[in-house]
Amino acid sequence: MEHSVVKIIDKLVTRSFVDKTSAILGGVCGGIAVLLVFAFVLAPQRAEIPPQDLIVSDGHDLKTVGESTPLPTKLGEISLADLFEKSDDGVVKVSVRRSTELPNSRALGSGFVYDVNGHIITNNHVVEDAQKITVTFLDGMSYNAKVIGTDPYTDLAVIKVDADPSLLHPLPIGDSSNLRVGDQIAAIGNPFGLSGSMTSGIVSQLGRLLSTPGTSAFSIPDVIQTDAAINPGNSGGPLLNMKGQVVGINTAIQSATGEFAGIGFAVPSNTISKIVPVLIKEGKYKQPWLGISGVDIDPNLANILGLQDTKGFLVVTVVKDSPAEKAGMHGSSETKEIDGIKYQIGGDVILSIDHKDVRKIDDILIYLQREKKVGDTITLEILREDRVTNFELILEERPSNTQP
Repeated sequence: MEHSVVKIIDKLVTRSFVDKTSAILGGVCGGIAVLLVFAFVLAPQRAEIPPQDLIVSDGHDLKTVGESTPLPTKLGEISLADLFEKSDDGVVKVSVRRSTELPNSRALGSGFVYDVNGHIITNNHVVEDAQKITVTFLDGMSYNAKVIGTDPYTDLAVIKVDADPSLLHPLPIGDSSNLRVGDQIAAIGNPFGLSGSMTSGIVSQLGRLLSTPGTSAFSIPDVIQTDAAINPGNSGGPLLNMKGQVVGINTAIQSATGEFAGIGFAVPSNTISKIVPVLIKEGKYKQPWLGISGVDIDPNLANILGLQDTKGFLVVTVVKDSPAEKAGMHGSSETKEIDGIKYQIGGDVILSIDHKDVRKIDDILIYLQREKKVGDTITLEILREDRVTNFELILEERPSNTQP
């Protein structure tokens, strides 16, 4: 199996990586190996920046070089220049100092003001293990910050500064469910420590799954893919629609080299709206959990199982004492080989969740993220030995380092 490099903060972690279905579920038979680099875009604080080809800004006065073709605007949308002027006061630089024993113990990320109480949203991987956090606004004012709450499973964190509320400019949170592929968006942050930098692009796709830094058994569901340039130092900065609303938080890039290659990822604003208030109140968020692993139904599996459609999710493993086990779900019990690929079969096939069709694992994870919480009851429609039946599960809190 080939390997990819997952670059988290300023250290390299080598991890086996298969196609997204298998990676999410802990690695199972039938996955196709791919070579990718996921770079979680946090910059070393003293990164050297090549002097050539730089457009220098004093933090307030942006200059555009070259020609640009404006895109058609919809009602309520503003220009990129107006968007920056409307939003720049709410975007901050997040400077982090970790243990001096660690290499690259100082690093930079981004964040944005959430409310006038001093709460600032950033990525968990930006502030993880931080001994000291400093927040710097575009006008140069700096404040010490403390961590209020974190959720590693969505890579979200809330920090807080003690600043005069009149000096804080919260950015409005938009509704990411209204995004469409092709919508124009903009990212503001501190790439390579260059404060107040804005890039623009479009929404390239919606509903992606992103491997979570430090929690290899899980992925962040419902992630926005964009071609707006995102680089080290952009982590935690806002992704904005053309009304000046936050629709995501910039988190990672995908590249074969570790450099931006036109594929960036942002955790959607609806995830922020669901989780951040809980982080502020309780310091952590309890993620709902089923306790299964498995594979999406592909043509070979459909043929083996006698299914007409390549839809559904085959359960391979049921975690002991999980909600799935308590409900009586079954994992795979035998293996069959086709074209040199071994498939584990005999487990339950999930056809729907709460009467919503399941085409693949993405549908389950996105539904749980958007609609459900710990303690909720869900109904799974299951195919078992040519019979369709329903199982009710009560969602429990996700334990560490286990399957979804």
